[in-house]
Formats: sequence, structure tokens, C-alpha cells
Amino acid sequence: MNQPYFYLKLETLQLHMSYKNEKRRVRVLLPKNYEKDEAENYPVVYMHDGQNLFYSNEAYSGYSWKVISAIKLNPDIPKMIVVGIDNAEQDRMNEYTPWKITESPLPKDYELGGKGVKYANFVMTVVKPYIDQHYRTKSDKNHTAMIGSSLGGNISAFMGIEYKNQIGGLGIFSLANWITSKAFDSYIASEELDPEQRVYIQVGTQEGDDADRQLMFGNMKQAYIDCSLKYYKQLIKGSVPIDNIRLNIFADEEHDEKAWAKHLPECLRFLSEKWS
Repeated sequence: MNQPYFYLKLETLQLHMSYKNEKRRVRVLLPKNYEKDEAENYPVVYMHDGQNLFYSNEAYSGYSWKVISAIKLNPDIPKMIVVGIDNAEQDRMNEYTPWKITESPLPKDYELGGKGVKYANFVMTVVKPYIDQHYRTKSDKNHTAMIGSSLGGNISAFMGIEYKNQIGGLGIFSLANWITSKAFDSYIASEELDPEQRVYIQVGTQEGDDADRQLMFGNMKQAYIDCSLKYYKQLIKGSVPIDNIRLNIFADEEHDEKAWAKHLPECLRFLSEKWS
């Protein structure tokens, strides 16, 4: 199923997830004149929560990231291929957390989280190779970026470390690392970070929602701010130069696609600065 949208073309794939024995929808947004410019290869930006990226009528909150509009309305941003990978809906929290969730008010026998390593492996060993094989991509690390919000930010931050040899840019929106902070802190401290990686981080001062209240002790708004600040410090401690990190704290912005869509162009500009 191919869906034209002005000069951008959105293609739909169904890629097999072996660990679940099911197919996952993956959509590929191709840049203007992709079919005409046959000699051109393009950077690739992978984004999680694919249902929330392109059309508001299928987005969880009723408002999408407006990726198509962001590209159309900002012609200064270099041409790229955007790959949107759908989330697992009810299983989303499990797939976007690499570790079991143990730091919450949930009952101790209530198992949540821990499938993130398998999901990350699916993205990097199934999705990325398929995209590189079937589309004209610049497949190297410097031209490969990953963007996610909330738990999608968690899995992006993890994959940026785990697959640092393949991912050169990260967009981390509204990081929810409070949910597995001890495990992540231990992990990032034990790994060698990539000083060439570019990382865009943003958070609002009014983050948190009712779903978070079931999972978090203490002040939700402060927890989101603390997560982003701590991650910023962890990157610097890991020898990522300050010029390679962009940290934004936006007053009064909430935990939703409206805020993330507003700043997506800035994120894409920052991640693309070193693209050739």
C-alpha cells in the first residue's frame, strides 16, 4: 500500500518479528523526487511509535508528530528517508524497556518491561538491513539517526549506546528513564560512549500524566526534568563533547505529540549538521 502525499511518498511494509512470530508495520517516508534522482543516496532517521508520526487520525493522542509537515515546511533541512516503526500497543512498555521495571509502586509479582533488547535487535538486524537493501540509503553510522519520545526515548538512548557503531544521531524527547533508572545508570556507566555521536535532548516543565502516577513515586514533573539533566551529565562524563549535545528545557510544555512536533525541525537540523 503506497500513499502519496504531495511530493512525499509513504510506503508501507510488514516485517517479521521472529521473537513474537508476527509482522510489524513499518512505514518509509521517501523524500521529494526520490524516484527521479536515481543517483542520490539519503540519510535515514528511524522513529519509534510509528502510529503517532504521520497522521493525527491514527495517533494515540489524536495529534501526530506531523513528520510530513515538518519536512515540507522546512526545506532547509537536508533530504532524508524517515522510517516509522509501529509500537506494540498494549505491549509497548515491555518492548521499549530493556530491563524489568522494579522501581515502581506496582506489586512485586507484577512483571513489566524487559523486552527492549529483543525489540532493539529487531530494529537493527531486520528493519535497518531491509531498508538499506531496498532503498538508496547512506547506511553508515554518521547518516543514521534514531528518534523517540517518553519510553521511545528510553529505547533510543539504550540503542544509541548498544549500537553506537551504527547510530550516529539521537533525538531523545521527554526521556522517561525514571522507570528503570538504576539499571540504565549502571549500564551507561559501564559502557564506552561514542564522542562523535550527536544527541538532541528535550523536556518540558509540565511532563507526566495519569499513567505515570501508577508507576512513579514522587513528583512526576521534576522526575522528567531530572532524567534529562542526568542523561546530559552522563553523556558529558562519557566524553561526548558538549558541542555534540543539545539540551532544551521548555517552560510549560507537556508530555505529548504537540510539544514534540513543535521541536522536531530543530532536532532534525541539529542531527543533520554533520551529514555530507
